Amino acid sequence: MLTEEHLKILEKKACEIREDIIKMLLEAGSGHSAGSLGMADVFTALYFSVLDHNPKNPNFEDRDRLVLSNGHIAPVLYATLAHSGYFPMEELFTLRRIGSRLQGHPHFGSLPGVENTSGSLGQGLSQAIGITLAGRLDNKKYWVYCITSDGEHDEGQTWEAVMFAGKNKLHNLTNIIDRNNIQIDGFTEDVMPLEPLKEKYESFGWHVLEVDGHNIRAIVDACRQAQAILEKPSVIIAHTIPGKGVDFMEADPSWHGKFPSPEQAKKALHELRTLKGKIVSEHE
Repeated sequence: MLTEEHLKILEKKACEIREDIIKMLLEAGSGHSAGSLGMADVFTALYFSVLDHNPKNPNFEDRDRLVLSNGHIAPVLYATLAHSGYFPMEELFTLRRIGSRLQGHPHFGSLPGVENTSGSLGQGLSQAIGITLAGRLDNKKYWVYCITSDGEHDEGQTWEAVMFAGKNKLHNLTNIIDRNNIQIDGFTEDVMPLEPLKEKYESFGWHVLEVDGHNIRAIVDACRQAQAILEKPSVIIAHTIPGKGVDFMEADPSWHGKFPSPEQAKKALHELRTLKGKIVSEHE
């Protein structure tokens, strides 16, 4: 279980990751703000408390795998990998440059810690299933985590994958849905209603958990609960606020694929540093 001290360290780390996301997007002059900021707590929980991984030996066979399906939130993946020690922090600010290892969507083989190539939405869960099945054939015990967006559940391939995983009882697969209720065209329930999402997954043979996607303790606990389910795959519906931590971005669909101006970045960084200061003072 997380101690209060460790929890505060993780909360501070999530703030630092959000700060770097803002700096990366400003430097790149393009990219996706809302989802990247919204998933910082989930990625912090995974890389600093849940995953069995080793930045010094990123390809060891028994490592847990994280598959990012909604690759447009690559900034949060890259920032978390850098904070974990997979590559130098200064490389973060090459985001989306020609020749950079940090492209707008992750590319397998170009950067340590990246487990799949993603771009077109709806494919990541199928990729994660392939990795899970390979582990089963090789008698491996590693866990596979797949990050998906709620919007990509408009894709038929996602539901084919959901059915396949349920049918084959892939218990060491956990799908984490970023349930932020937005997509590029607006709110999900206006574009293509997804509810009742929990009941849909249950009908296809999945164990369903729902959490506040900004409560790091709850995220870690949900991942541990999923590891105790041995007869079916698990899905964690993480309810998040897009643009979390930056008041003028929060819950605004227009920030799905937008980057901040210099003035907006300055304001965002001030808010995030103030929040980090509160966390540090509470800890002291």
